[in-house]
Amino acid sequence: MSAPKQPSRAMDLKEGDMVERGNSASGVVVQVREKKGPLRAAIPYMPFPVAVVCLFLNTFVPGLGTFVSAFTVLCGARTDLPDRHMCCVFWLNIAAALIQCLTAIVMVGWIMSIFWGMDMVILASK
Repeated sequence: MSAPKQPSRAMDLKEGDMVERGNSASGVVVQVREKKGPLRAAIPYMPFPVAVVCLFLNTFVPGLGTFVSAFTVLCGARTDLPDRHMCCVFWLNIAAALIQCLTAIVMVGWIMSIFWGMDMVILASK
């Protein structure tokens, strides 16, 4: 008797799951992809100095750096939303800045704003 066949896992994988890429002598090589929501995927890839300025602005005035980064999208900065129109991505960034500004009263927006600025710097360094 032979063992039953294992079903293929390729159909069961979703974005964000670990994917087996191949075998090596020391073990299995895996790749992890992060799934981003539309607001987070709309963060533009800016030049490093601009991203640092946006982080600085977001640290002291929640949402201001995110507001400035929205205009970099209009200047041609790319995002992780290539299938969306430039104006749509611009308004997503404006919405994120507004959310940060309005929720800064309860500290949530301020913390979100700082993390948003750190993401801008991380994306700029890539």
